[in-house]
Amino acid sequence: MKVLTFGEIMLRLRAPWHERLFQSGSLEATFGGGEANVAVSLANYGVDVEYFTILPDNTIADACVRELRKFGVDTRKIQRGEGRMGLYFLEAGSNQIPSRVVYDRAYSAISLADPASVDWKTVLAGRDWFHISGITPAISRTAMELSLAAVHTAKEMGLTVSCDFNYRNSLWKYEGADVKKTMSQLLTCVDVLSIGEDDVRTRLGIPVELSETDTKVQRFEKLDAALMAAYPNLKLVVNTMRESMSAERNGWSACLYDGKTMHVSRRYEILDIVDRVGGGDSFFGGLVYGLSHYEKDLDAALEFATAASCLKLGIPGDFNRVSAAEVEQLMKGVGAQIQR
Repeated sequence: MKVLTFGEIMLRLRAPWHERLFQSGSLEATFGGGEANVAVSLANYGVDVEYFTILPDNTIADACVRELRKFGVDTRKIQRGEGRMGLYFLEAGSNQIPSRVVYDRAYSAISLADPASVDWKTVLAGRDWFHISGITPAISRTAMELSLAAVHTAKEMGLTVSCDFNYRNSLWKYEGADVKKTMSQLLTCVDVLSIGEDDVRTRLGIPVELSETDTKVQRFEKLDAALMAAYPNLKLVVNTMRESMSAERNGWSACLYDGKTMHVSRRYEILDIVDRVGGGDSFFGGLVYGLSHYEKDLDAALEFATAASCLKLGIPGDFNRVSAAEVEQLMKGVGAQIQR
């Protein structure tokens, strides 16, 4: 499997420990972004993965590229352009205080990029899987045009296309932004999709009759079936299920619908979340790997993805710094014991 992911990577500035932003006057600087996080996960599992984006031509962007290369992500197709590096500021939640993200992405290089400057046939050459998220078309009109051109070209070239819907209320602010119209167009090219209940019913406007007596899994099965009826090109739909008791204690599981059967993962109870940012990306990275590695065993692929994201919640930063062997150990029930 040869994968290419596309999206914006940002400079991440986090308040130390559980402080509020600027409480102590210092911030921890790293890098992160949904599709880049997926690429790092795949590289850690030994997958041939390229990451494509548009970055400014400055030393901060150079450091970002070096960080990705450190994990084995191929960055040779990254383009440079006018603009700046996007930023996001993070407060890690604690107890009943939720985590909070503040974006500063206006005039970033990818938001200003001319769609005509990217030759998608060249960028996608030699790849058989393309991954994007709903964050990228939400950044700006030109980023939306880039995203639609990317998925249409990938589909024409015969690549498997995956998408994490990833709706962000703080984005989709540019003139003419239309979540339903844009994502409906994008989803016509998608094979594997991760999506939530509100995305199906509210953002896409697909009517689904649900009962108050339905379990969470039953609700998702109805939603996923309706989604596949609306978009018959979809082959797999996945849904993560988070139960938040506090900012640091969550129940974590997932389900996968293949059009006939709803597959449900093991449920993990996570008592001390270190950093939840990147949890969904680590899930998708695990899913892409699992679907290739376990071939037709959808249950194993789902279990790998869920275990991978469970481990990520114990690691600071956006990236999931674990190997496939470590994920498989958790799948087998070998968790917190000391490994000697």
